[in-house]
Amino acid sequence: MRLEIGNFQVQNIEFGVESSYENGTLTINKEEALAVVLRDEHITEADIILTKPGDDVRIVPVKEAIEPRFRLNAGPTFPGITGKIERVGNGKTVALKNCSVLAVGKHWGSFGDGLIDMSGEGAKYSIFSKLNNICLVADTDEEFERHQIQKKNHALRWAAHRLAEYLGSIVKDMTPDSTELFELAPITKRDEKVQGLPSVVFVMQPQSQIEESGFNDLVYGWDTNTMLPTYMHPNEVLDGAMIGGSYMCCSSKWSTYDFQNCPTIKSLYNEHGKTINFLGVIMSNLNVSLEQKERAAMFVQQIASNLGADAAIITEEGYGNSDADFIECIRLLEEAGIKTVGLTNECTGRDGLSQPLAALDVAADAIVSCGNVSTLIELPPMGTVIGELESLMRDGLSGGWAGDEKLGPSVREDGSIIMENNSMFCGDSTLGQSIKTVIEF
Repeated sequence: MRLEIGNFQVQNIEFGVESSYENGTLTINKEEALAVVLRDEHITEADIILTKPGDDVRIVPVKEAIEPRFRLNAGPTFPGITGKIERVGNGKTVALKNCSVLAVGKHWGSFGDGLIDMSGEGAKYSIFSKLNNICLVADTDEEFERHQIQKKNHALRWAAHRLAEYLGSIVKDMTPDSTELFELAPITKRDEKVQGLPSVVFVMQPQSQIEESGFNDLVYGWDTNTMLPTYMHPNEVLDGAMIGGSYMCCSSKWSTYDFQNCPTIKSLYNEHGKTINFLGVIMSNLNVSLEQKERAAMFVQQIASNLGADAAIITEEGYGNSDADFIECIRLLEEAGIKTVGLTNECTGRDGLSQPLAALDVAADAIVSCGNVSTLIELPPMGTVIGELESLMRDGLSGGWAGDEKLGPSVREDGSIIMENNSMFCGDSTLGQSIKTVIEF
C-alpha cells in the first residue's frame, strides 16, 4: 500500500467571507462550517471558537480531537463515520497540520472528557496546547445521557468529524507545502536486505471495555468491543480507519488525532529498511473477563509468531483492568521468543508510591512509562474559558471532584483549579507523543 499525505502548514486561522487557504492562513466561512455541523438535528446549539498557542484560554470539557483531512480518492475521510465503509491507507490524502478540531461540550462533561490550557503551567501537559485549535462548542438534545458519568456524545463527536472533513476539503485542489510518503510492501514481497533485518510488529490495544456500543474506539466504524485481534496495515491507522472513543479516562485516551499522527508508527517507518523490517500493526482489544483477555492475548501471540516477528512494541489505551490484557500479551509474546517493549502510563497514586500497574509479570522487564495518572496538578485562573469550567467538578470528569476533605473542590472561587493528571486531555500520549520522563531517586 502506498499513502501520500499532502501537508499544509497552518500558521494562522481566521473567519472570513470565503473558506480558503493561502500563505499559511486558513480562512473559515463560519456560517458554512456550522451548516455542516448542524446537519444532525440532535445538535441544538453550536458555535466555533478559534484559539492559538499562547492564548490565555482554558478549554473544558474536551471530548475529541481530529486533524482536518480530506481523501482525494473520492471516498470518505473517516469511513463508517462520514461515509460508507471503504478501505483507506492507499492513494492520496491532504492534511491541515499544526491544527485540530476539538469537540467541546457547551455545558455538560463526562468521565472521559478533559482539559487543555493554551498557555501557562498547564500548557506543558498536552500536545494540543501547541496547536491552532478550532473549537466546536455545542450542546445536544441527548437528554438520556446528560446526567450520566459516561456519555457517548455521539452527535457532537460525529459533527466534529464532519467539520474536520469539510475543513480538509478546502485544500483538496491545491499543491501541498510538503508530502509524506508511507509505503510498505506485502511481507512476502520484500527484498532480501529488508528480510534480513530484525522484524518488528506494533501491537495496539485501543480502549474497548464497555460492552454497550457507542463508548469505545472504532475501526472502520466498528465498535472494537466486538472484534478479535487482527492484522492491519499501518497506513490504515494513519489514514482515518481508527476513531477515538468517548470512554477512557482522559489523560490515557487516544483521540482520532493521535491515531492519525501516531509517532510510533512513523518512527518504525523511518527505521524500516535501515535497522528493522517493520511488519505492520496488530490491532488488538481490551477486554472485561479473564477468559476474553487470555483469548485475545493468544491471538496476538499467534499473529505475531506467524508474521515472523523477532520483536514487538505494545501499547495500551488505559490502565487498571486493562493492565491485565497488556501484561498477558507481553508474557505470551516473550514466551514465543518475541522480545517485547511496552508503552503505558501508571496509576501510582497521588503520592506515587502505589504499584504502577494492576497486573505485573517478570516477562514485562522493558516498559516505557508515560506518566502517572494520579499526579496532582494545580493551575491558576485563565482569562477565558471555552466550554464550562464547572463541568470539571460537577460532571464526574475522571480527575476532578466536587469536594475533598483536604483539597476542597477542583474548581475554586477565583477560577484556579486542582485536579489529577487524569483530566488532562490525552496528556500521557501512550502512542509515543509523551514528553514526560522518569526521575530515579
